[in-house]
Amino acid sequence: MMAAVAWRSLLPVIMISIFMVYEEWVSFPSCKLLPSTTYSPDKHVENVDDSLEDLKVMMVANLLLLGSEAGFVNLYFRDYYMSKFFKKSFQSLNPDMLLVLGDVSAKGSELSRTKWLSVLHQFDNMLGPFLDLPVHVILGDRDVGECSGLCANSVNWIARNFPGLDSSGCGAFEISNISFVSLNAVALLCGNNKLRFDVEKVIERESVGLQMEIEGMDEANNGFGMFSEMSNDFRWRVNAMKSGSGPVLLLHFPLYRSGKTHIGEGSTFKSIIDPSGKVPASAQREGFSGTGPYDLSQTVPPNATEYIFHALKPRIIFSAHTQEFSDHTHPDGTREVTIPAMTWKVRDDPGFIVATFQRNKSAVSVTYCSVARESRILIAYTSALVLFLFFIIVSNALEPKGLS
Repeated sequence: MMAAVAWRSLLPVIMISIFMVYEEWVSFPSCKLLPSTTYSPDKHVENVDDSLEDLKVMMVANLLLLGSEAGFVNLYFRDYYMSKFFKKSFQSLNPDMLLVLGDVSAKGSELSRTKWLSVLHQFDNMLGPFLDLPVHVILGDRDVGECSGLCANSVNWIARNFPGLDSSGCGAFEISNISFVSLNAVALLCGNNKLRFDVEKVIERESVGLQMEIEGMDEANNGFGMFSEMSNDFRWRVNAMKSGSGPVLLLHFPLYRSGKTHIGEGSTFKSIIDPSGKVPASAQREGFSGTGPYDLSQTVPPNATEYIFHALKPRIIFSAHTQEFSDHTHPDGTREVTIPAMTWKVRDDPGFIVATFQRNKSAVSVTYCSVARESRILIAYTSALVLFLFFIIVSNALEPKGLS
């Protein structure tokens, strides 16, 4: 009898210990290096500072935080585990920088500034140790809304809360000799909108700056007045830069894709972007699918895509929005990697990307990382609860009854 009582008293301690070990184990990401979809020989880059190390950048998207409107399940289960995933990813991967490619908020375009501040506070708490690293955030459609309601003052206020963004929601920076340009892709979907024109100015400014660096000041100035016309009022300067010689391009919406997405042989990852514009059922989840300002198959329009390729000649492109992973090669050989959602709110298996920029080579290696499925953790909790109740019932049944 004493043994049965002791066993019952120890059972909660044993269960809690098992949960703590399981929670630690399940919080670490599972990562896989992806094969390159383009031919990229290991060409050594000229004039590289030998003191620089490879730059490892962790990229996430679609956090869809609710701030003060988060319910019990989101606040104490989903967001709690996402915080642990960020912490363990930081510990195991040791990245140099974090990029967030839009949709920090689930419905930021509908929030007052007070409620937006609660989202930003939740965002800081979730990032944890990443706040000690360089962090760059770009704006998504859920953050700023669609064209019909796109307000320059509102975008400016939101952008001011994310370091490195200008009033139009764009940014440009350099770290470890790698240049990055982030664009407000939402504005590029709009017609005669001031923000779209501001984004075009950013693209033009970066294009001129790149040509000055590559071709020299005099040659860039000689071509200053030379423009090419294209449809829908886009105009660009003549650009003699080679494809892939520009910056790393960061967008929320993927660029327009005229061909099929390339998937590495044997890869289990599927693309959400179909040339037909259809969104697979796997991308839809109750409560969030179809509730954003734009459909998940939305891309940057073809004319804006052409303009970006001509002006910036991006080295590689990282985008988001679709909530799914894809790896695409554009006709000019430029690689575009679309980052999956990092939340259980829209998918059972969240994930993120780690891009490693090698200091002495032109290639960029991309690693896909997945975190624990919500369904498996729920099954683990349910199984543990059933097992706990079973032991309680069995121990009560085996306990000797006193004499009446």
